[in-house]
Order: sequence, then structure tokens, then C-alpha cells
Amino acid sequence: MRHVFRRERHSGLTGRLIWLALVALVLAWGLGFLSYADDLPAVIDDADSSSDAIVVLTGGTSRISTGLDLLSEGKADKLFISGVYKGVEVRELLESDQHTPERLECCIVLGYQADDTRGNAAETRQWARDNSITSIRLVTAAYHMPRSLLEFRHSMPDVTLIPHPVFPPHVKQQDWWLWPGSSWLILSEYNKYLLAQIRIWITDMLDPLFSSDQQ
Repeated sequence: MRHVFRRERHSGLTGRLIWLALVALVLAWGLGFLSYADDLPAVIDDADSSSDAIVVLTGGTSRISTGLDLLSEGKADKLFISGVYKGVEVRELLESDQHTPERLECCIVLGYQADDTRGNAAETRQWARDNSITSIRLVTAAYHMPRSLLEFRHSMPDVTLIPHPVFPPHVKQQDWWLWPGSSWLILSEYNKYLLAQIRIWITDMLDPLFSSDQQ
């Protein structure tokens, strides 16, 4: 009987510890989300510096037009647009955005291989290496910028990155909690950011082990 009581007490203690751990995990996740939402870029901190290249990540409103405007303004001599649908050509992008093809077409390269942010970073890294790029002005939506910087810094640590966030009008960053669509978008992006952090942490931890096995 005493053994049964001990088992029950031990089981109850284990259950409480698991419950407390879950509560702590949810609390940490929630506080992290609030911090993430509060720290999203609200302005362009550096709008004037020149760089070797401008890189635009497709997938949202105003990103490509912003990149083309920056190229027109002379913020860089090259523009790389990552994650373009296969079959789309530079001239089509310029004409659809009402830019003059003859003036900018020579300076734009399209990347067709990326399907996600990690792919954007890998695709851009190869292009940057091939073109001796050491500094990039990175153009993407403000809510997407933290994860983009995380992936790009991990993929190309020797390249200087200048964040150039775009602010889509449909994303209500400032009062996101009042807008279900914006809340869900930022929440989803936060979860993707956490998963990217975990993946990078595991990769960095395992890489030395695999490297030593191959030597």
C-alpha cells in the first residue's frame, strides 16, 4: 500500500512539473511574441548609404517597385530580385512597374530558384559570390525583415546588410492587435522566425561534428 501511495505521489509531482513547464513555455512564447511585434522596424534607419547591390525578396506589395526606385536613385549599381516566378523576364517587370527598360535592364538579375526565405539567402549568397558583392541593401516587408536578416546573416556572415523595410498598407503594424489579419500575419511570421532560429542553432551545433568525421 505504501508503494502505491509513493507511486501516486511521484506521478502527481511529475504531472505538476510538466504542467508548470508547459505554462512557463507558453509564457515565454507569449512574451517573446510581444517583444517581436514591438521590435518590428517602423522606419528605414539608413535610407541614404550606398551598397554594392540591392536585393529584393519577392512575395509582397511594393517590394519590387521599391527596389527599382532605389536602383534608379543610384543606391547601388546592381539589383538582384530573388524568388521570381519562372518565365518572368526583366523587361516585363520594368514595363509593369512603369520604369524605362532601356535604362535599368542591364543592371537587374532575376533569381528563379528560391521558394522561401532560406532559399532567398542561399540564392543570393551564390550570386553575391559570383559578383564579388560585399554589401547589400535588403528590401522586404517590415514584418518579414527579422527572419530575412537572420537567414542572410547566417548564410553570408561576411556581407554587410542594410535593412530597407517596406510597409505594406494592408499590414497594420502599429495597432496590430486591433486587426485580425495583421495579428495572424505577424504571429505566423514570429513562429517561422522561432523555427528558423532553432534550425540554425541545431545546424551550427551539428556542423562541427560532421566536419570532424570527414577529416
